[in-house]
Amino acid sequence: MTKTTLKKILVLHTGGTISMAEDANGHVHPNAENPMVSATIPLDNIELVTEDIFNLPSPHITLDHMLVLKERLIRAFNEESFDGAVITHGTDTLEETAYFLDLTIPRGKPIVMTGAMRSSNELGTDGIYNLLSAIRVAINNDSRNRGVLVVLNDEIHSARYVTKTHTTNISTFQTPTHGPLGLLTKNRIIYFHQDTEHQQLNVESAKGKVPIIKAYAGMTGEIFDMIDIDRLDGLVVEALGAGNLPPQAYEKLKPLLSQEIPIVLVSRCFNGIAEPVYSYEGGGQALQESGIMFAPEVNSQKARLKLIIGINAGLKLASLKSFMEN
Repeated sequence: MTKTTLKKILVLHTGGTISMAEDANGHVHPNAENPMVSATIPLDNIELVTEDIFNLPSPHITLDHMLVLKERLIRAFNEESFDGAVITHGTDTLEETAYFLDLTIPRGKPIVMTGAMRSSNELGTDGIYNLLSAIRVAINNDSRNRGVLVVLNDEIHSARYVTKTHTTNISTFQTPTHGPLGLLTKNRIIYFHQDTEHQQLNVESAKGKVPIIKAYAGMTGEIFDMIDIDRLDGLVVEALGAGNLPPQAYEKLKPLLSQEIPIVLVSRCFNGIAEPVYSYEGGGQALQESGIMFAPEVNSQKARLKLIIGINAGLKLASLKSFMEN
């Protein structure tokens, strides 16, 4: 008879809708105690160690909180013999925390993030089911070496590509262009493909002023005049289409580039990849030739995190460009 190995899983609760309750007026608010802590998980051969590391709505989560999570997970894997980890998190910024951890923790043991779109006492609440699903993924041997995973609504997504696409629907987390990495059925976990992001940087800080500016028709660039260049550490631009800007807006970026402020470009499009295709004034080729970096297959909020991590790791010029454009 084959002996089943006991899996030791760390569950970190950070707050969010999954831990909240709805009142008589339909308003959702945090609970003093997280109901997920006492949730019954009908799985055998696991040891769950649960910690309420934060109790915050996800719009309150900062990069400093993400660093705390990173250090807690590294300690859990390196010093405490955990086989995997699950993090519950509010959905508004879940994708950002997931990507931050994906970029700063070496791949190996599974790290799975989940949340809920309906609070703990709402009709049809999805919190306990998503927590159960996340733990199932965390104890599955095929989940190793896949980076940080995001599990909700019976789907498994890569932290690099997943994004919140709907304000309230329980199927809000989707992966444009690629689709999910895998699915959960009643009895199986099925993976379709592997994420290719393999660059991790162990940073001890996550400081930096890196705003995001979105391009639009008729943009003349005055918004760039409002930026205090002396306080700016980097900039992310959501460009048009495949990666283009109105010519007047592009002209306003040149003074920033002359001072070697790193500028990263993504597309404002929901699907597709930003790349230097067009050669007209303000087109992607001119932007790339001027020194603007193109971050493929990530949205602006993730490009911002990646740039901050690269800056805090001390990357400059060619090394920063290689990291951002991977």
